[in-house]
Amino acid sequence: MTMFDDRERGEEAKFVRDEDLRFRIKARRNRLLGEWAAERMELSEAETDAYAATVVQADFEEVGDDDVVRKVLGDMLSAGIPVQEAEVRTALRSKELEARRLVTSQG
Repeated sequence: MTMFDDRERGEEAKFVRDEDLRFRIKARRNRLLGEWAAERMELSEAETDAYAATVVQADFEEVGDDDVVRKVLGDMLSAGIPVQEAEVRTALRSKELEARRLVTSQG
């Protein structure tokens, strides 16, 4: 095995770790956003857990964050909660910072 092969494998392993970390942060962020929205909608603890899971699942609909924002915004408006898209996006950014801190502190 050459030094180049070692380096290539190291880069591939780093890429896999980085992608895994990004995925875990994004999933945690979406769960936290779902919990935030559920609290605003005054859902029960069981309903909050179920709702947060649907927000995580919504992220698999399309690339980017629009699918998650659209789901949370639509659900909150349907529940009669006055909210603007900008508020949901601000919460999303805030929850991303919180998720990054939580996931990276877990090691």
